[in-house]
Amino acid sequence: MTKKIVIASDHGGFELKEFLIKELRKEGYELVDFGTKSSDSVDYPEFAQKVAKAILNKEFERGILICGTGIGICISANRFKEIRAGLCHTIEDARLSRQHNDANIICFGGRTTEPKVALECVKIFMITEFEGGRHKRRVDKIEKF
Repeated sequence: MTKKIVIASDHGGFELKEFLIKELRKEGYELVDFGTKSSDSVDYPEFAQKVAKAILNKEFERGILICGTGIGICISANRFKEIRAGLCHTIEDARLSRQHNDANIICFGGRTTEPKVALECVKIFMITEFEGGRHKRRVDKIEKF
């Protein structure tokens, strides 16, 4: 299990990003923050692109993306082949995104997700392995698009 995570957000996810960085560092995770650095308005696709490219370049195995709802940044990340970003609201979402979808980015809504829930989701996301089997066949079909 890797303990190194890339994280980024837009202005709508800035506060949740800062909370996760602080709390996950206490848990021994190394977080690399790709921005944004304040709550000033920015465009979420730019941050999704930075994180997706860092994962595709094998600088990181997993990432965290946050915008206001999590939807826009998740859609943006999923535009990249071999990126499987999942918008998670519950611990079960986080677990299944790894087990069944081999997700490599977890996404949250800074305005819609409680910080403690997001923290628990990330912890589960990081320790859960992909089950493979019938799920691999399905993930492989996604990669053919």
